[in-house]
Amino acid sequence: MSILTIGAGPTGLGVGLRLSSTNISCRIFEKNFIAGGLSSSTKDVHQFTWDIGGHVLFSHYPEFDIAVENALQGKYYQHQRESWVRIYNTWIPYPFQNNVRHLPEEARNFCVQGLQNLPTNPSQTSHFKDWMNAVFGEGIVYYFMAPYNFKVWATPLDQMSKDWIAERVSIVDLARIERNIAEQRDDVGWGPNNLFKFPKQGGTGAIYEGIAKQFKDKISFNHELTAVDLNRKEIAFANGHQATYDSLISTIPLDQLIKCCTSVPSNVREAAKTLKHNSVFVVGLGFRGQREDTKCWMYFPEANCPFYRVTNFHNYSPYNVPNGDIKNYFSLMCETSYSEHKPVSKKGIIEETIQGLINTGMLKEKERNNIISRQLIDVPYAYPIPTLDRDAALDIIQPFLESHGVYSRGRFGSWKYEVGNMDHSFMQGVEVVDRIINGTKEKVYHGQ
Repeated sequence: MSILTIGAGPTGLGVGLRLSSTNISCRIFEKNFIAGGLSSSTKDVHQFTWDIGGHVLFSHYPEFDIAVENALQGKYYQHQRESWVRIYNTWIPYPFQNNVRHLPEEARNFCVQGLQNLPTNPSQTSHFKDWMNAVFGEGIVYYFMAPYNFKVWATPLDQMSKDWIAERVSIVDLARIERNIAEQRDDVGWGPNNLFKFPKQGGTGAIYEGIAKQFKDKISFNHELTAVDLNRKEIAFANGHQATYDSLISTIPLDQLIKCCTSVPSNVREAAKTLKHNSVFVVGLGFRGQREDTKCWMYFPEANCPFYRVTNFHNYSPYNVPNGDIKNYFSLMCETSYSEHKPVSKKGIIEETIQGLINTGMLKEKERNNIISRQLIDVPYAYPIPTLDRDAALDIIQPFLESHGVYSRGRFGSWKYEVGNMDHSFMQGVEVVDRIINGTKEKVYHGQ
């Protein structure tokens, strides 16, 4: 049996690690020169390290934990999450809905009243926007949930399904919120990423470079897929190389895979066209100076800045700045989404980001002069959008591909944001191999 894999991101490396313990012929093709995909990292000419967005390493799966431990050999930091929301020129601990006591009195009362007068049962709602109103009430939606989620998804919220939520959003407990207000207590422990790891050196990408080293002879870099002949089971690449397979595991965006395939029925091609995603500009700013701020990352729902999230990246590891010298350098990583519904100028985004940091009190005007590194990473495929018609499209596309021995998995291969974290993506690779070899049922891909 020959199993070929497209993409050496977390999913492709999960495939490779699982197959490395078998005698099955395996080859992974990666279009870039390094492994990691959206979880890779780079070091700029000023010696600042940057991730492709604010990745946080936590896990639901022992097998992924073992893979990370073997890759990093204990060379990582473990952090207690400290995340905040910037609103009304003040900081509110995350999750916002549990800590509305920090809002001005009028806004706080509006949030509580909204919870006391919820309009309908969440199970009776038809899309994400209505679901938010039914769960959080008018006030919390107005101040945070609606503006922040549009900033992230760059998609009208009434075009999004509510079915992806799961553990991604902290559900509200009115009595708990009222108790937090009465007792003036911060409530910050919610969430699976309350504790997270980060590599000492090399950014998040160090995890995947460490995994890839274990079977690097099986990875072919500089191979960008251009064609898949489904009938002949043959693939071709931009560099002219061709290969045949018995089973093909693809981790590239599903809509791009369909464009590469021959002999695809019109209903499958039309279904692929309905898949939606957003894009993100990651602006990395490296500074000379010291920043005394213990926060990990921060959320920004207001319109006085383009970004939805900023990470104190120097707090994750001192080696994210030159020479590990956090007494003399610091780095901020800022993420701004864009789409047809939310256009953003690539040409102006760095300066808009700097001004946004000043507007929100993250920087003082004079600190502009301390910026020594300005990095822009354009991420065309950032978040697969769980639109209302996504599942119907997937029900057409995926069975067709699998009938031809092609398995599309991973963050954009499955097009399922709800199982698109690094640990989910890695395990999708592991489990699809077990399905191909042994007929074992995939759990992660099916959200189980």
